[in-house]
Amino acid sequence: MGFPGTWMTESESVVYRVVPKCACSTIGQIMYYSDHGAFFDGDIHDATSGMHKWAIEASQDPITRNVQNHESYAFTCVRNPYTRILSSFFDKICGIQRNGKRYRGNLVPLLVQKYGIEVGGEDGKDEFDQIQSFRRFLLFARDTIRWRRPMDPDIHWSAMSGHVSTFIVNGGRYDKIFWTESFNDGMGDVLKAIKTKKKVDLKKIPRFNESEGHGPKRAHPVEDYFDDLSMHLVYEMYHRDFDLFKYDFDDPSNKMPIGEIDLDEVHAKLGD
Repeated sequence: MGFPGTWMTESESVVYRVVPKCACSTIGQIMYYSDHGAFFDGDIHDATSGMHKWAIEASQDPITRNVQNHESYAFTCVRNPYTRILSSFFDKICGIQRNGKRYRGNLVPLLVQKYGIEVGGEDGKDEFDQIQSFRRFLLFARDTIRWRRPMDPDIHWSAMSGHVSTFIVNGGRYDKIFWTESFNDGMGDVLKAIKTKKKVDLKKIPRFNESEGHGPKRAHPVEDYFDDLSMHLVYEMYHRDFDLFKYDFDDPSNKMPIGEIDLDEVHAKLGD
């Protein structure tokens, strides 16, 4: 299986396991800058040089060697499951993507037809009942994760623990897992632990939110989108994420973690 979703600087100063919708654009740009002293011109997900990525065939051998021998500091970043699934909905389902089209071609028409979801107009910004549509989207996401129908789960709403685990089961070990909600503290710890070719001043790094502007703005507080059924569906999909990464399942309005991540626990529970 190898190390899908793994990025590494060309200098091999650091290894990062991407978890979609968890600040990956900003992290990737910081890694790129730390080697080159400049940001990648465009979406870092589109970069095919200047950084090792598992999706680039020539990068697979160096990534495998490095990770299995733990030659570099390795980390990942996670996010509150409530805000992550909401972000996925507004970006991927309601939004128009960088190519000017809907995400995954016929996905949105399928959701409109089978689940009664509304997404607004072609610019992704017309008014619609966001809460009702989001709750219907949750049913779809649950169906993909639990029964793999009407399709396999998408990386943007599959559980974070699944992404994190592939790195572990194939022989990797994390030195740090931090929260998107306290990004500067977590990324600061990573940068203190490694030696970079170019100095990175986190205070001057912009946030590279590549999904910003793709779709409508969230019209309500986070907690308004989750009734008892919605919370049940979220727990069904993401109970390991709440447990391992110490987020508050009982209060969707609390995006901050309620405990410290135990790396030994993560490796033990996700290493099977």
